[in-house]
Amino acid sequence: MNIEGFVVDIQKLGAELREESGPADLVHLGRVRAFATACTVVGLGTAWIAPNPLSAVLISTGLFARWTMIGHHVCHRGYDRLDGPAGKTFGEGGRRLLDWFDWLLPGAWKHEHNLLHHYRLNEARDPDLVEENMGWLRESGWPMPVRYAFVFIAALGWKWAYYAPNTIAEWNRVDDKRPDLPRNVRSWDPRTVSGRDVWLKSYLPYFGLTFVGLPLLVLPLGAWASLSMLINLVLAELLTNLHSFMVIVPNHAGDDLYRFTEPTSNKGEFFLRQVLGSANFRTGGEVNDFLHGYLNYQIEHHLWPDMSMRAYARAQPRVKAICERHGVPYVQQSVWMRTYKTVRIMVGAETMKVYVAPDRAAA
Repeated sequence: MNIEGFVVDIQKLGAELREESGPADLVHLGRVRAFATACTVVGLGTAWIAPNPLSAVLISTGLFARWTMIGHHVCHRGYDRLDGPAGKTFGEGGRRLLDWFDWLLPGAWKHEHNLLHHYRLNEARDPDLVEENMGWLRESGWPMPVRYAFVFIAALGWKWAYYAPNTIAEWNRVDDKRPDLPRNVRSWDPRTVSGRDVWLKSYLPYFGLTFVGLPLLVLPLGAWASLSMLINLVLAELLTNLHSFMVIVPNHAGDDLYRFTEPTSNKGEFFLRQVLGSANFRTGGEVNDFLHGYLNYQIEHHLWPDMSMRAYARAQPRVKAICERHGVPYVQQSVWMRTYKTVRIMVGAETMKVYVAPDRAAA
């Protein structure tokens, strides 16, 4: 790999992308927001009629879009410089219900995702390192069919079972610079600070409003309307969990991606690691990109976390060309293949590569 040339070209492209960003990026965000809102309104507006897949899919799509596209890119401050929604205050305090109401607590997610995951990518201290988090399953000794079944069941509820408690636990760590601190395994325990936050700030508010409040709201229309609303909400929850699992978890897992044993030593190595530790899905086309939550541009997003969705679409072919020119592996496959590879890592059938920096390898 020509690492020096790669870094120079990536930095140059980053400056060009920032210059190219403008009002059209905000218009695009507005369209995504409007479509997500329409899906939610129509989905909820029809969910009381009868249990049906259309209402469930629409509600699920609204939830998916508010996290993966709106909340994710805004919280990364990708629209701050464009005078768009401010990532620092997005979803905070009283704005949570308006901006992004989900199992995840926005402040906790920003800390866990924006800081720890992005700047410690695939290190042991990365809270989202799949191979590390699923070490217990990989070493469980369970029959492989049981392991695969467990992963599928876990994917149907991973936002509340994993992401909400994990982000809150990371947020509450006293010293997040210590790699030897044990990973959170009792995050639901209300006797702990994190456990109380999980129940009081995540589970009870979201469950109460979504699965109790909304069915009660339509109860005057009859018991059938209330039950239909509840069933459609549960179906939407399962769908949006599975959908988001497939486009988020496989971003950095697979036997062709690297994990790292030491912190990055410089900016050039940081850029290199974002490519070696990430995978793209199929890119291009508004519908395709929307269904992937614009997380199909994972390599570009990790190179420049604070850019707009459209910036990543503009960057992708140029980043790929730079990588090809300098011999840097650029992994891009369908979401189905990446999910398969990730599940193989989770159950222990395959193992990720371990990266050694060139200067350390020479030593």
